[in-house]
Amino acid sequence: MENNEVIKKKIFSGVQPSGKLTIGNYLGSIKNWKEFEESYDCIYCVVDLHAITVRQDPAELRRRTYETLALYIASGLDPEKNTLFVQSHVPAHAELSWVLNCYAMHGELNRMTQFKDKSKKYASNINAGLFTYPVLMASDILLYQTNLVPVGIDQMQHIELTRDIANRFNQVYGETFAIPEGFIPKAGAKVMSLAEPEKKMSKSDTNTNASVYILDNRDDIIRKFKRAVTDSDTVVRRAEGKDGINNLMTIYTAFTGKTDAEIEKEFEGLGYGHFKLAVGETVADALAPVKTEFDRLMADKAYLEGVMKDGSSRASYLARKTLSKVYRKVGFTQPK
Repeated sequence: MENNEVIKKKIFSGVQPSGKLTIGNYLGSIKNWKEFEESYDCIYCVVDLHAITVRQDPAELRRRTYETLALYIASGLDPEKNTLFVQSHVPAHAELSWVLNCYAMHGELNRMTQFKDKSKKYASNINAGLFTYPVLMASDILLYQTNLVPVGIDQMQHIELTRDIANRFNQVYGETFAIPEGFIPKAGAKVMSLAEPEKKMSKSDTNTNASVYILDNRDDIIRKFKRAVTDSDTVVRRAEGKDGINNLMTIYTAFTGKTDAEIEKEFEGLGYGHFKLAVGETVADALAPVKTEFDRLMADKAYLEGVMKDGSSRASYLARKTLSKVYRKVGFTQPK
């Protein structure tokens, strides 16, 4: 009998459970994942192995791991339609990472922009993991024969490194890894700080007014947008030198779908105060149901642990297939 089953392309992505997740994480990653679940085989991971390149409080890391998984589900990801799991629950990630470290060049890793940035930020702890974590990221992706990786624009350099490593391995050993493509959403791909709009919004920012967190309450969200740094102009329009307003327009577009022209028309003659309030209220309205569902899920730890167990089982099956192939090709013996 002819097999007419359509094999879906695979998507992989993940978020670190370090720090409180911002609307940048939501718009650049989690919110976009939902749209893929019907047409792709979706694999989403809580990347706790990546988190320890920076010193973490163990109890807090465990708590944030549960919270990140709960946020995935609260944001609309169905565990039945998506493989949701915790990275450290699938040992193949670390195992493949060692092999691929031997196919990544020192010069390539030395050019990684994020390594340079984090080395300055965490100057007292420039560890080897911080230097090689792009190889672990490559392993995360390549383990699942991933075709598409939804990422923020700042991660595209890592996708290129992943492609280089995969191509290098394939050239030596024959077709082993699928070559992934990066996907950047059109709106909200890079959300900037509300306090310093020339730099990216960060979950580790010490200025609490700079970042809007997914789990912030309504009053705090609106207050932060009201205080957002803008410029001395009063006209709501996108233009060079108007970093603050440009950022607010990007956020408003991401949550409403409105174009720049529509936003400019909506707030014509109203000034920045009206616009900042509208952005704050829009964001707060959009995040309210996410927070309600998150609170419900966090009260049911047994359910979250069931999702973790089921997800890691499904992920492990796929990961071991790739890892076994890699081990065989490089010449490792394997138990019968």
